[in-house]
Amino acid sequence: MGSCLSVQEEQHQQQRENSSCGKPGIYVDSQSPLKSGSVSSNTFVIIPKNIKDLRQSPGNGDLDIFTYEEMKLATKHFRPDQVLGEGGFGSVYKGVIDERVRPGYKTTQIAVKVLDPESLQGDREWLAEVNYLGQLRHPNLVKLIGYSCEDDHRLLVYEYMASGSLEKHLFFRVRATLTWHQRLKIALDTARGLAFLHGVEKSIIYRDFKTSNILLDEDFNAKLSDFGLARIGPTGDQTHVSTRVMGTYGYAAPEYVMTGHLTARSDVYGFGVVLLEMLIGRRAMDKSRPSREHNLVEWARPLLNHGKKLQKILDPRIDGQYSIKILMKVANLAYQCLSQNPKGRPVMSQVIEILEPLVTHEMSREGMIQLSGSGSITLYQVPKDLPENPISRSQLKSESGREDDESCKEPTS
Repeated sequence: MGSCLSVQEEQHQQQRENSSCGKPGIYVDSQSPLKSGSVSSNTFVIIPKNIKDLRQSPGNGDLDIFTYEEMKLATKHFRPDQVLGEGGFGSVYKGVIDERVRPGYKTTQIAVKVLDPESLQGDREWLAEVNYLGQLRHPNLVKLIGYSCEDDHRLLVYEYMASGSLEKHLFFRVRATLTWHQRLKIALDTARGLAFLHGVEKSIIYRDFKTSNILLDEDFNAKLSDFGLARIGPTGDQTHVSTRVMGTYGYAAPEYVMTGHLTARSDVYGFGVVLLEMLIGRRAMDKSRPSREHNLVEWARPLLNHGKKLQKILDPRIDGQYSIKILMKVANLAYQCLSQNPKGRPVMSQVIEILEPLVTHEMSREGMIQLSGSGSITLYQVPKDLPENPISRSQLKSESGREDDESCKEPTS
């Protein structure tokens, strides 16, 4: 990936004005009185434009600044058997910070992302992660503990996510199968993370929502990671931001690919792709399939509102774990998120409202099945007060007559 994030002078000036807030950063934690998905009233502190600025003013939220030598000690000198994963940026290593690494530091398991100097990702993407994750705190965003920036070394130090990525659990056989309820819970967790980003004072568009960027802790709570492509959303009278098209093919919204116009609903489309992957158990793009099934969205979306056809293509690993009524509500949600017209997609706060009762009911149903010692799906009947349509007509227009609407309007001067 090339450089994608530019910090405009107007944004930088606004951040200067907001830098007088008490505790820098934006926080929502599990103990907060704010509901998950809501935001605090704080705004961004000053964001460094480049590495030079960062070194001159290293204070950024509550991040710790580590030396390169400390990170060598923490990762056993970046030993190959400590590698957790690799990507376009470089490698991620498992490590531990303890008394041996930094005296007085509480023993903490970490994941260290080391930017490869030859990587297509550069300082801007690295700095974007420091800027965003250094100031944002939410239960469904991976925590950035600190960073190291010495000479040409660029390292990011995250909390360790013991269960790895959603991608590995869905698509690699070495991982245990995700249950139906776990998949719904992961969908809800990530929806809350996106809703938080979209709801901060200067909304943030994640732009790279995909299974490899969703990490799971030991209890399978899901968190968004990798903010290298994140972008400040439209402000004032703008309806979108125009930017170079970046991201991952198969997850990027069609209007963004065609025009470069980026909105929060571009993230909603990516969410719909991942939800579809969890339903079907296939990758968004898979050239090993028959040609008509290469693109998962093009092949599967037309089947989402047809119960019998949908059940034939569902991931067989979740067979017998779901109720048909709940399944169809989740499928309908995915269908709406994947609308070609961004105006036909729900916003993430609506997605949360839809998923929360579904997760609650399926969790109750799963508990009853475990208590009975039976796998029968008829033990629990979904209450009749659940809404028949996840997205009501008052929330969204019907799909027909809407596809000709303009995707985005030009910003007014």
